[in-house]
Amino acid sequence: MKAMILAAGKGERLRPLTLHTPKPLVRAAGTPLIEFHLRALVAAGFSELVVNHAWLGQQIEDYLGDGARFGLRISYSAEGEPLETGGGIFKALPLLGDEPFLVVNGDIWTDYDFASLRRPLTGLAHLVLVDNPAHHPGGDFRLCDGRVEDAVAGEPALTYSGIAVLHPQLFADCQAGAFKLAPLLRAAMAAGQVSGERFAGRWIDVGTHERLAEVEHLLQVEA
Repeated sequence: MKAMILAAGKGERLRPLTLHTPKPLVRAAGTPLIEFHLRALVAAGFSELVVNHAWLGQQIEDYLGDGARFGLRISYSAEGEPLETGGGIFKALPLLGDEPFLVVNGDIWTDYDFASLRRPLTGLAHLVLVDNPAHHPGGDFRLCDGRVEDAVAGEPALTYSGIAVLHPQLFADCQAGAFKLAPLLRAAMAAGQVSGERFAGRWIDVGTHERLAEVEHLLQVEA
């Protein structure tokens, strides 16, 4: 199974750190955020990785190179302008092949074990969901007997972690350009084609200076 890290975001809420540094290379306790994913993917047995990028993307290529020093083979999908989550994955499909692949947002920090996702996919997608963080109290989706459904107002929901396994067929009717992933997932959910799991471990969406500081605190406690 191949993996893809989504690394095209501009990171505007992390300015001024991201004025001259792409968000995936912002450091937590001295380590670029994207490098935590690389280490975890290698530990989980992944060897082929695709990274998309847009804002200051050449810096990402310069830092990661071909991936050999991490034990990976890295291919890059460069976007002249950000294509959003769905469009970015669609553009990278020729690099990902015809089989299901793991995708992870480049701006999260987690101790999730990616090895648990290296199993056959039933349906078009498998999503890892987490308890709703303070900055997203309403959640995104419901988990019902292993199947993911769209959230319903007034009923308990969970938050999409930014970790998933997707089948290329999820994008069968798409065309090149910028578009979001969520509508594709919701259409697949309506057809009963999305499975899911709840992850109760550590997970932080590193979108602000405060949450970056939270990651650094956790890492310093561990050190």
